[in-house]
Amino acid sequence: MKIAVVTDNGQTISAHFGRAPYYLVFTVENGAISRRELREKAGHHQFAGEHHEHGDCHEHGHEHGTGPHAADKHARMIEAITDCQVMIVRGMGRGAYTAMQQASITPFVTDIADPEAAVRAYLAGKLVDLTDRLH
Repeated sequence: MKIAVVTDNGQTISAHFGRAPYYLVFTVENGAISRRELREKAGHHQFAGEHHEHGDCHEHGHEHGTGPHAADKHARMIEAITDCQVMIVRGMGRGAYTAMQQASITPFVTDIADPEAAVRAYLAGKLVDLTDRLH
């Protein structure tokens, strides 16, 4: 099993999915973490010059991350973790959350900042999905 954690620096879980430049991917075998890998992640900074989803949302009445160009951006952000079953972050838009689910990746929004602690909580069945943190 592989679990992706969204990170800005490889040390903490990012509070904003769209802005974070990396995924820290944990490989779990026999209930224990066996490997860690830092992968680049597409983010808002790479979409400069394209339609900006914040503007699309507010101007057209869409919820954050659900504007007309959001689906393509989310797909590009998810490309690096299509081999993962779970993704953990501390904050994200509802559109990105739904895109994860549609890609068969279970998203979890947590208040835990430490990546390994969050993965261990997930493996223990104690990670709570704080969907009230979606924006």
